[in-house]
Amino acid sequence: MTPSLEKLIACDYDEVLAKLPAALATEGFGVLTEIDMHKTLRAKLGIAFRRYMILGTCNPPLAHRALEVTPDAGLMLPCNVIVYEHGGSTMVKAVDPMTTIAGHDPKLRPIAEEVRAKLARVIERIVP
Repeated sequence: MTPSLEKLIACDYDEVLAKLPAALATEGFGVLTEIDMHKTLRAKLGIAFRRYMILGTCNPPLAHRALEVTPDAGLMLPCNVIVYEHGGSTMVKAVDPMTTIAGHDPKLRPIAEEVRAKLARVIERIVP
């Protein structure tokens, strides 16, 4: 099992970033945080780096269910989705919750499976 769900999209980085929030919303996710690694690495280290965004996403009902099972579920929150330039295309990857502690805890596993299915559908919805 790979640690991420991913799709290489023959589409401009900015276009993919613009489409992602709506795709996430269709599955009940919102964006809690945005970390622009391109800008951060330039500001902190003075280096040039490809355009690369880390989005901390959350589906509140699923997060609540997981936290009700165990407070340790917070280690997996928010669900990270990354978007970065890859040649002339854009890579989108989401954490696969089945590769985290959720995939190994029998009580969390059904929630992780649901999150995985939702994130996979989000990634498939982003088309050029």
